[in-house]
Amino acid sequence: QVHVVESGGGLVQAGGSLRLSCTTPGLTFDDYVMGWFRQAPGGKQRAGVSCISANGGNTYYTRSVKGRFTISRDNAKSTLYLQMNSLNPEDTAMYYCATRAGDCYLAASWYNIWGQGTQVTVSS
Repeated sequence: QVHVVESGGGLVQAGGSLRLSCTTPGLTFDDYVMGWFRQAPGGKQRAGVSCISANGGNTYYTRSVKGRFTISRDNAKSTLYLQMNSLNPEDTAMYYCATRAGDCYLAASWYNIWGQGTQVTVSS
């Protein structure tokens, strides 16, 4: 059975940084696209933040995080990362890791394996 486990969330002041990690026990990690999504407090939908191709060669970001967030993966460690810099209160959300076969999309509906999320809170 495949699991997705996120970690690294927390409380940080505006302008600070956090690094999220995601592991996928039971998954052949380097065969799959990986994505980060977030759901703001009271938000109805999970919004795509970033995704990375299976070999790490292609990355995509939503406009609001470009230049601040960096997605990466270490296939040898079966681990996905999201380095988040220059955080602002609008980044406050539950962050989810998800995986899919095929191409990289920033739409949550394309992903079928999800973690439980890790909370990121940015104070002003």
